[in-house]
Amino acid sequence: MPHSHLESGLDSIGHQFQLFAQRESEANFSPLYSFLARNIATDPAMLALASRARPDQPVANIFLAAVHYLLLGGIQHPLAKFYPDLTSSPMILRGVYPAFRSFCQQYEEQLSEIISTQRVQTNEVCRCACLLPVFEIVSQLGRKRPLAIIEIGTSAGLNLLWDQYGYRYGNALYSGVRTSAVQLDCKLRGQKVPPLPVELPEVTLRVGLDLHPLNITNPDAVLWLRALIWPEHKERVTRLQNALEIARQQRPLVMAGDALKLLPGIMANIPADTTLCVFHSFTTNQMSETARNELSNILVTASHTREIFRIAYEATADSIDPTIDLYLYLKGLENRQTLAHAAPHGNWLEWLA
Repeated sequence: MPHSHLESGLDSIGHQFQLFAQRESEANFSPLYSFLARNIATDPAMLALASRARPDQPVANIFLAAVHYLLLGGIQHPLAKFYPDLTSSPMILRGVYPAFRSFCQQYEEQLSEIISTQRVQTNEVCRCACLLPVFEIVSQLGRKRPLAIIEIGTSAGLNLLWDQYGYRYGNALYSGVRTSAVQLDCKLRGQKVPPLPVELPEVTLRVGLDLHPLNITNPDAVLWLRALIWPEHKERVTRLQNALEIARQQRPLVMAGDALKLLPGIMANIPADTTLCVFHSFTTNQMSETARNELSNILVTASHTREIFRIAYEATADSIDPTIDLYLYLKGLENRQTLAHAAPHGNWLEWLA
């Protein structure tokens, strides 16, 4: 009996790799990861290794990042010749899978350790380009008072610093800080133009909450962030390095712990003359349904004493593209409006509102 359990478990992981190949790596352009994921999906030995990931983690992301992490860390292996960020002339993909398999078998112990202990904590700063118009709406609705922002699942805290970056939307629209080392490009889809701030809203207080925040002064933690970026995406690596540099100067407050336990106390201490805004991106997909409901309840309860805004940039099971929702909590009531569809990594935005 346990054997069939194992098989059905591996089938389900195989299905996740298939989905990853279709949805993620093709839509976000990674021929290497697409090719690898399709092969892993039908390879029991590789699926067994991948199955060591925590149940709340996106298994394909963590498995591929673990391999990438060891390669970036300097392990010499023929597999590196297929990775566009490790060689200037990568070999054609046809021969990659045998090299990938031999690498995984050779370094099975290290991979198993990384896969079972690490978390997918992408700090994709380009997502800020999709959040910016929503922060502008929150600022307007909050009568232009300074914003107090709390991010759930903040990782290294880079998205807390969205007001330190510059933003280009196509050829004609610009917002943010022209002199910033981080300039983000986001294509607009559809007919509607999102509300972009002429002057960025003032942020008076920023706090990030994470179960396991990444310490940006620790080279190993930074290497893991780097490993989570797909090998073809060199511009994302540059962006990450520039954003880390800004974060090292600004040192936003990042607290370790369960957001559901920390949130009530932090919100209670936010000054009354600010607009309180909680936000998260690709975080609630790693929460149980019970935890998601609890988050709503915490905000509903706190809204008896003050108005609270919440921005959710999340991928749900029933929608092909991630959505950006704005919630208003007031006098014990929760209102939600879907404002946009957006790319998982923030490189396009389709405004709906």
